[in-house]
Amino acid sequence: MSASPGGHPSSPSPPTPFLAAFWRFLRPHTIRGTLLGSCAITAKALAENPALIDWGLLPRACLGVLALLAGNGYIVGINQVYDVEIDAINKPWLPIAAGDLSLPVAWALCLGLAAGGLGICVRYFGPAIAKLYATGLALGTVYSVPPLRLKRFAVSAFLIIAFVRGFLLNFGVYQAVRAALGLPFVWSPAITFMTVFVAVFATAIAITKDLPDIAGDRANNIQTFATRLGMRRVAWLGSGLLLANYVGGALAAAANPVALNARLVVPAHALLAAALTWQTARMAETQAGVTAYYRFVWYLFYAEYLLLPFI
Repeated sequence: MSASPGGHPSSPSPPTPFLAAFWRFLRPHTIRGTLLGSCAITAKALAENPALIDWGLLPRACLGVLALLAGNGYIVGINQVYDVEIDAINKPWLPIAAGDLSLPVAWALCLGLAAGGLGICVRYFGPAIAKLYATGLALGTVYSVPPLRLKRFAVSAFLIIAFVRGFLLNFGVYQAVRAALGLPFVWSPAITFMTVFVAVFATAIAITKDLPDIAGDRANNIQTFATRLGMRRVAWLGSGLLLANYVGGALAAAANPVALNARLVVPAHALLAAALTWQTARMAETQAGVTAYYRFVWYLFYAEYLLLPFI
């Protein structure tokens, strides 16, 4: 059984083997976002310096992606470890809530993912990248783990998600690629654009991610925008933020048409903004409706990274 972003399993299935449970434990929609983002940023950095491309660096690049996926797995995994009661209401198909992974096994997976990813960074990418990576792990920990458990508070929750997905991923991957090419770190217009855009987008994801989870969050005293404002208002709040983000991105491209490829960015953002408006307007205030809306927000997130190598 496979779970879609924030929603129900796509189809029922018999009890899953360990690997299938592990895959659900990793939350595939977040894995796809991390994988696509890291590959797009790497492609952009290489496209800016084609003369320095060395295919001998490919194994190291693959290790970097593996470290990112391990860190992503730790963050979503530790959240499930401490959210078993909430997930039993909101996402009963997740492997711990469903009984497909025991807590000791889940803890072993979390610790192994964190240690493995950090070890890769220390061994192959140096202290600066390792510190960035450790910062991401620490933020993922305080987000989910008592006594802080900052996910309980709407503002701290979206700030952490925006910082990790918006800044750490973009900055860290770009810095690592330039360092591997023997270049000092500098902000390129495209990466600056993408970092700001994704930080705002991640804030919208953080605001809307709890839409399918209102029942479990209320039962466990988790204060989110969704529990406070309701489904419809939060959907329009998140969509409004994304629409402003699309407009801002189009204006930035129009102001710097060569560096940001305005001929691509402006019409692409107009099309994506129109699709978002349509999806928000037709959203039904049901579990299935908000799940479809939230899934669509992730598709838009993926789409922006698909644009990055061409900006």
